Formats: sequence, C-alpha cells, structure tokens
Amino acid sequence: MKPKQNKIDLSTTIVMGILNLTDNSFYDGGKYKNEEKALTQCRKMIKEGARIIDLGAQSSKPGANEITEQEEWSRIKPLLASIKKEFPNILISIDTNKSSIAEKSINNGADIINDISAGDLDKNMFSVIAKYKPTYIIMHMKGTPKNMQENPVYKNVVGEIKDYFTNKILKLKQLGIEDIIIDPGFGFGKTIEHNYDILNNLQKLKTLKRPILVGVSRKSMIYNLLENTANQSLNGTTVVNSISLTKGANILRVHDVKEAVECIKIVNFAQNTK
Repeated sequence: MKPKQNKIDLSTTIVMGILNLTDNSFYDGGKYKNEEKALTQCRKMIKEGARIIDLGAQSSKPGANEITEQEEWSRIKPLLASIKKEFPNILISIDTNKSSIAEKSINNGADIINDISAGDLDKNMFSVIAKYKPTYIIMHMKGTPKNMQENPVYKNVVGEIKDYFTNKILKLKQLGIEDIIIDPGFGFGKTIEHNYDILNNLQKLKTLKRPILVGVSRKSMIYNLLENTANQSLNGTTVVNSISLTKGANILRVHDVKEAVECIKIVNFAQNTK
C-alpha cells in the first residue's frame, strides 16, 4: 500500500521554509542539528506562513562533500517524525539526491522530493518517484556540488535550461509521473551573470507549463553583487524574490518566511490593483 501524501495547492503563490540539518550549509549550517532547535525553527516558519517545510541533511553548497546515506537518514528521520506528528497537514519536502533516502522519507510521511540533480546523481531516483508518485521537484545543475562552480559555460543559459527540463519532463511523463515542479537552480553551476540572465527571463520557463520554484535566499548572487555577506543579504533576497514573483514564480524557497510572505502579499496586491 502506497503511503498517503498531502498535495500542493498552487492556486496562490506559496513559501517553502528551508530547514537545514547540516553542519556546513553556506548560511545556517550547524544551527539546527539539535532536534529541539530544528523543531522550534519549524514551528516559527509555519507560524509565519510557510506551507512547505524543506528538510535537507546534505549540504549542496559549492565544493560540498557527500555524506553517507546512513548519516543523512539519521539526521532526517527523527525530525520528519516529529514534524509529521505535530503538524500532520503541513507539506514536508525532503531535499535529497539519493533514491534510498527518498523512498525511506516517503514511507515515513514525506510529501515531496526535492532533487537538485533531477535524477542525474542516482539512476534509481526516477523509479522510486514512479513507484510512489510524490510531488517531484527537479532542479537544473551543471556538474555536481563538488565541481559546479569551476568555470560553468553556456551558449544560452535560459535556452539550455529549457531544453534540459523539456527532456526530463518527457522522461518522467513516460514513467507516469505528472506532479513535477521545476527549479532553474540559481547558483548551481552558474556565474553571477548567468543567474541574473535567468532571473530576467524566468517567464520563458512558463512555456513548460510546470510550477516554478525559485531558491535565491541569501545566495552569493546577491551578497557578492552587494559586497556584503549572507547574514546581511535579507534585503537583497527580498528584491530578487519580488522580481521572481513578477516573472511567474509559484514557490519561494527561503530561510526567512515572514519576509517572503509579505513580499508575496505586496506583489499580488499590486498586480491585482487596477
């Protein structure tokens, strides 16, 4: 019997709150390794308006090393159970590129698999997604987290991302997988110029007829441009999120939920005012 999953309502733009269970993520690494601290942060994000909580135990920052499946699951399992018990209706996303972690997570109550590699780093991922039919987020990444920022080159970054997603969606549909969300992968194998080219042309991905997730929260494309730090880049994040919303983003993946919810409210009101 397949586990029951909550499905995403994207009739309005929603916020996905990031909960990193890592010790080396670029912004909040180590802050939420303790289960009680992680649960407290989860409660805060839900109270502020997050509709999805995205749990990740493997850092994907540039140059990050892989951790073992055992270590990844030992970080995810207890918190997944605690969130599911306290918030049975909240959508839980698992940020992993390992099919074994995806399968265990789904069987323990996860609703969404958020795969930065879109199946490229684990050939069994698509078969797991086809078996259980969770919502599947596929991201574009050039290379791997270990090498993705070593001189990424594109002739047409937006066109190549569109072609990549077109091929992935076709393969997934052939396996009976329809519940797909696309993430252009800001900062994953892209220069700062590539990132802003994608931002400026985000609406072109709407032709793929899939919801678009944007994850730019406190990334280097913001703080390097502003010559500050991840800790100082909340305002810049809000600006980029606002642009993303005007270009058609359906989900904002963020560290700072309250500010993202306010951003959505203002942009929606402005766009609907005549």
